[in-house]
Amino acid sequence: MAQIQFSRGLTESVVPDVRLTRSRDGQKGTATFYFNSPAILEKERTEEITGMYLIDEEGEMVTREVKGKFINGKAQAVEATLIITSESEWERFMRFMERYAQENGLGFTKSENSAK
Repeated sequence: MAQIQFSRGLTESVVPDVRLTRSRDGQKGTATFYFNSPAILEKERTEEITGMYLIDEEGEMVTREVKGKFINGKAQAVEATLIITSESEWERFMRFMERYAQENGLGFTKSENSAK
C-alpha cells in the first residue's frame, strides 16, 4: 500500500497535487507536493510534522523540505519538495507514484516545455 505521512504512523488522507520537473539528462529532478487543507493541520491534531514520508512495499523515501502555507495567520496547506538526484531515484519515485496514483485515482498530465 502506497501512502504519504507527515508524522510517522499517521497516513495523510488528503491527496496532493504533484508537480514534477526533470533535468534534460534525466539525472536530477524535483517532485513538489501541494496538500490543500491536509488532515495533519486539523485543529484537533497535535502531531508534529517531522517530514514527508513516501511509504510503499519497497520501503520509504523521506524529505525534510516541508513548508506550511498560511492565510490570515491560519495554516491552510502544506507544500513538500522531494529532490531526486539520480536516474535510479527517479525510477524508484515513479514506481511509488504509480502505486499511489492507482490507489487514489490520480491521473498524469505531461506538459512539454516549449523553450528552444
